[in-house]
Amino acid sequence: MQLSSLRFDTGNLELLAKQVVEGFIIGLHKSPFHGFSVEFAEHRVYNAGDNLRHIDWKVFARRDKMFIKKFEEETNLRCRIAIDISRSMSFPETGISKIQFACLGAASIMQLLRKQLDAAGLSLFADKVYWSSPLKSSERHHKSLIVEMERLLAQDLTHSNTNLPDVLHEIAETSPQRSLVILFSDFMDDISREQDFYTALQHLKFSKQEVIIFQVGDGKKEWDFEFENRPYEFVDLETQARIRLKPAEVKVQYLEALNAYHKRLEQQCLKFGIDLIRCDIHTDMEHILQSYLIRRNKLM
Repeated sequence: MQLSSLRFDTGNLELLAKQVVEGFIIGLHKSPFHGFSVEFAEHRVYNAGDNLRHIDWKVFARRDKMFIKKFEEETNLRCRIAIDISRSMSFPETGISKIQFACLGAASIMQLLRKQLDAAGLSLFADKVYWSSPLKSSERHHKSLIVEMERLLAQDLTHSNTNLPDVLHEIAETSPQRSLVILFSDFMDDISREQDFYTALQHLKFSKQEVIIFQVGDGKKEWDFEFENRPYEFVDLETQARIRLKPAEVKVQYLEALNAYHKRLEQQCLKFGIDLIRCDIHTDMEHILQSYLIRRNKLM
């Protein structure tokens, strides 16, 4: 599905996520990844001693084999998805923004979690965690997470900055061990806290969580710095600092600094066994869902 064709209207996030997942699963069956577990079981084989009341007799009538209906406490995986809601995530103002891309990615993963009877939780953060849900697998709970993201998309982002070290330490301390933590952020934090950020990543990983980082950005403008060679006024969306310049005057230095930061981030994630996936908001969701399934299959 081409993201450029999507229209984010009030209340349609779940519909868009379903369309993304359905298209992904169809493509997955035709790809080399068809061995992944995409047949989302809602039952398990009956074992001696299981309560007979939980047997699905309709399935027994069709297959002459007894299966037990799975319930919330039998969840396979617990997954917390954390989304950066600082003002920089509202870029760009036209087309799909980073926050829209992140919410659609999160909602699509939640669709897979729901189909696999896995527990999902959501955290929204900037300089601190502003909203967080418990981890549950019920249909009602999944719906409530979608509603919370739709509420977020219906308003302007107002938080002025990000404090990734404090946020990651809090998530590490409050998430259950052996869970999966997924982060959506542009990772545009204060460069002076970079080492603190890596320490927090280490805390998250060493708290026995598996971690996937989706670094979202506008590839053309933020990562390649592709602008016409004319004067622009650049505005820091988080601090509101402004500067006027011609992009060609700073492009080389900008890319050198940015690429060096990206390389350091990649090295730290590799060191800690964290999956880092760089996501251009103008591409589709396939790499997000594929990365999630690869990590999930390693865990199960």
